[in-house]
Amino acid sequence: MSNVQTPSTEAVISDVKAFDHRSGSLLERLLFNNRPAVLLLCLITTLILGYQALGLSLNAAFEKMIPTGHPYIANFLDNRKQLAGMGNSLRIAVEAKDGSIFDAEYLDTVRKLNDELFLLPGVDRPYMKSLWAPAVRWTGVTEDGLDGGPVIPDDYDGSPQSLEQVRINVERSGEIGQLVAENYRSSIVLVPLQERIAETGERIDYHALSQRIEELRSKYESDKVAIHVTGFAKVVGDLIEGLQQVLLFFAAAIAICTTLLYWYTRCLRSTLLVMFCSLVAVVWLFGLLPTFGYELDPYSILVPFVVFAIGMSHGAQKMNGIMQAIGRGTHKLVAARFTFRRLFLTGMVALITDAIGFAVLMVIDIPVIQDLAVTASIGVATLIVTNLIMLPILLSYIGVSASAAERSQQTERLEAGDVEHKRHPFWSFLDLFTQRKWASIGLLVGAALTVLGLTVGAQLRVGDTDPGAPELRADSRYNLDNAFMGANYAASSDVFIVMVKTPQYACAHYSTLRTVDALERELQLLPGVEGTSSLAGLAKVANAGMNEGSLKWFEMPRSQEMLNAIITRAPREMFNQNCDLLTVYAYLKDHKADTLTSVVNTVEAFAAQYGSAEIRILNAAGNAGIEAATNIVVEKANRDMLILVYTAVIILAYITFRSWQAVVCAVVPLMITSLLCQALMVWLNIGVKVATLPVIALGAGIGVDYALYVLSVTLVRLREGMSLSDAYYRALISTGKVVVLTGITLGLAVATWAWSPIKFQADMGILLAFMFVWNMLGALFLLPALAHFLLRPRQVQARPQAQAVAV
Repeated sequence: MSNVQTPSTEAVISDVKAFDHRSGSLLERLLFNNRPAVLLLCLITTLILGYQALGLSLNAAFEKMIPTGHPYIANFLDNRKQLAGMGNSLRIAVEAKDGSIFDAEYLDTVRKLNDELFLLPGVDRPYMKSLWAPAVRWTGVTEDGLDGGPVIPDDYDGSPQSLEQVRINVERSGEIGQLVAENYRSSIVLVPLQERIAETGERIDYHALSQRIEELRSKYESDKVAIHVTGFAKVVGDLIEGLQQVLLFFAAAIAICTTLLYWYTRCLRSTLLVMFCSLVAVVWLFGLLPTFGYELDPYSILVPFVVFAIGMSHGAQKMNGIMQAIGRGTHKLVAARFTFRRLFLTGMVALITDAIGFAVLMVIDIPVIQDLAVTASIGVATLIVTNLIMLPILLSYIGVSASAAERSQQTERLEAGDVEHKRHPFWSFLDLFTQRKWASIGLLVGAALTVLGLTVGAQLRVGDTDPGAPELRADSRYNLDNAFMGANYAASSDVFIVMVKTPQYACAHYSTLRTVDALERELQLLPGVEGTSSLAGLAKVANAGMNEGSLKWFEMPRSQEMLNAIITRAPREMFNQNCDLLTVYAYLKDHKADTLTSVVNTVEAFAAQYGSAEIRILNAAGNAGIEAATNIVVEKANRDMLILVYTAVIILAYITFRSWQAVVCAVVPLMITSLLCQALMVWLNIGVKVATLPVIALGAGIGVDYALYVLSVTLVRLREGMSLSDAYYRALISTGKVVVLTGITLGLAVATWAWSPIKFQADMGILLAFMFVWNMLGALFLLPALAHFLLRPRQVQARPQAQAVAV
């Protein structure tokens, strides 16, 4: 690489014939001496992957959202067949706007809706529950002994007498607060879902299912009946439905980026070319995903914009370098080759750092985040070709407009001016931070922000901080439906299930039920628990019922014969066929992190004290139990992810610069921004969860690009013997101003997401905008302040191998 020309040694070659085409690295010669073949290959690849992109699907899977390797989830999956209906399910409340549910027209509406839901693909039909389900029964004590039957009897005909019998049956069913609201104004149709459709083996299409649910809602809602729907499938369906508006925000972000880039360059063709190459990377990403068997889901739908944003950042740097060289009179082909030499390795290291930052998300045992990591890594890999190779080659053909090149050169001369007296005011202000006084001020401010980030960020919570679905707005239809469920049912939609394993046929033993009863009492004392149910509780109710309803007998019978008689009439969701598994249901007020933590800790403490080889108490099933396990994994993953991301960034930065001082200058601003981002999450009441966990990794991965571009030029100038002030100033007027442009452009583009109807997109937009802007400010203000105390020209000259950065 002895023939590498650094920025200061580039000759002005206006005639391409005077350029030595044998100069440059082997890669440069291979690419630029065969430009038509390279572009033809890129065109063929674009056409093939563009066609492949037509097969990209958008869907989600319940199991992809949960950490399948966590012990709680392992317990759930081991017993899943015996807990059918307790994982992914829809709860559909049919509300009587006037009167009560004991109305012939209302019950007929529930029957029709129940029948249509029963036939939907993916429904786990044997475990459906509603007033019309045969499995929903009542039990009572008569003069002849225990009696029972379906809540709606076979001879129901809608007459007043039949309706009165239904009312009596409901009151004896034990379903008040669970399937029937306490005010008798609504009832639930519980629709358990399979992971795959039994008839076809295909995964459930949640978008199609959600649309079908909405069709049924429109069909049966009237001035007398309202329908409310909650459940994972509906959340995902609403997210996918809202992605149409996400695409509008994506288009707005592209328009903002393009407009500001054109404002900076005043060159339409090169601006469109940068945008084109960045979009080609997105097309390649869309084509590669189905090729490798991946699909997009609502949580990775923002990755294409991140890929586009990174592409615009690197593309702007390449275009700026070529424009400046052409402005100095260099031929467009030579300008493209010189820019490729100067910035290819820097851009390559930056993209590799981005990719590794995304790839570390693979250590998180949640498939949806692992898929996001793969998606983002593939996207970054495509940018190596489209923006580091294809863009310079295309610019070597079309160049930039003469007026834009002349304007760039005039601006460069104006900004450089006389080094001592005529510097640009803004760049001169930034350059002050290379001096002792301002550098000290910058470090003191940085230290204060670090303390602020650590203090406030310590309050960051893991999991949801609001009731309902935090991915959606508080006033969304789903969250309003969820609020209705919480207000009308003791058995809320947030169900935490504790599994109690016993020897075969021992689930109804008195000792077992006594332990279960003690656990129920512990759970009932928690403020976040609205109610509980288990076979132990049912046994106490049944014992009182079989003794003329006297509350004196409201306790578990010690007689095994009595317990056996009770269990034969108990609902099957309370125990399994082998009678070696009992379930304790805790119905929670919400699924906030604090609520779930209190339940988990209570069960764990109880299991440690009272569990044994004969009676094993296991966490956890139910949607709340699954979310509790997810929160535990996310909390650990958040810490591990930050360690791995910054370890990767530090290693790559050191390989690039061969200087620990330069590494400190590049990485410390990123770390402060990460701490401040966590403080911002506390202030905005955003918890760390599956949707927000990747944000800091994404922000750090993109943010390091700013430091790499600024430091690469600064180090080259220092090696030439310039002072830190002059070296940093030259970096500012070359790559630095593009860093400012990129930071502001991307910050504004993603800030528009704050108005998205999907709340998690709005949250990510705010957080990413913050990180884009603050990483830019760190590279401009804190980096030179650190460099003042750490970098010296003699230290840089002592490491000539670092010159590879400028290749």
